[in-house]
Amino acid sequence: MRLLGQILWRDLRHAYAGGGSGGGALLPLIFFLLVATLFPFAIGPDAALLAKAGGGALWMAALLAALLPVDRLIAPDAGAGVLDQLAVRGIAEEAVAGAKLLAHWLGFGPPLMLAAIPAAGLLKLDGATLLRLEAGLALGTPGLAALALGTSALTLGLRGAGALAGLVMLPLAVPILIFGAGALGDQGAGALKLLAAASLLLVAGAPFAAGAALRAARE
Repeated sequence: MRLLGQILWRDLRHAYAGGGSGGGALLPLIFFLLVATLFPFAIGPDAALLAKAGGGALWMAALLAALLPVDRLIAPDAGAGVLDQLAVRGIAEEAVAGAKLLAHWLGFGPPLMLAAIPAAGLLKLDGATLLRLEAGLALGTPGLAALALGTSALTLGLRGAGALAGLVMLPLAVPILIFGAGALGDQGAGALKLLAAASLLLVAGAPFAAGAALRAARE
């Protein structure tokens, strides 16, 4: 348990300190805000149209923000032999994957929820829609983090893993996007429940899928 806590703390420190070459948690945050800034230029200044389409654009930005660090979630530790050392010490791959899943979500989920406040202003979203967006991000971003972790484990060691990860993850994220965008409507309570169920299913299954993929890669 102590080693898992150290993994969680180290990954969080790298995320918020910008460890490595990927910019840490700052890059997904900047990307998310850039989408909110540039989207009005693409569809025009019509406030009604922005309010109608803006929430879906933010959900797509959240998906891509979760995908940005996918090639750095597991590969550095695998290359440095950290995962092998943890396996020798008897720590299950599923437990390591669970710690990394939590660290990944804490590294991008809460910052995106904060960034959604100015983004909502840029996209002319009203207060009620912003509250539904925040609730959806709170429920859906763990599922996106789980997809990113599972995809990272499945593509570990493959050439062009970053591009391949996008091809694998994007179709699997369609239910999250549909329910997340659907929750922004006036009758969004049912969509929020479906979003929570889909996210919970992904969070529950991702550590086991990632653990199996890590064992297969080591063998």
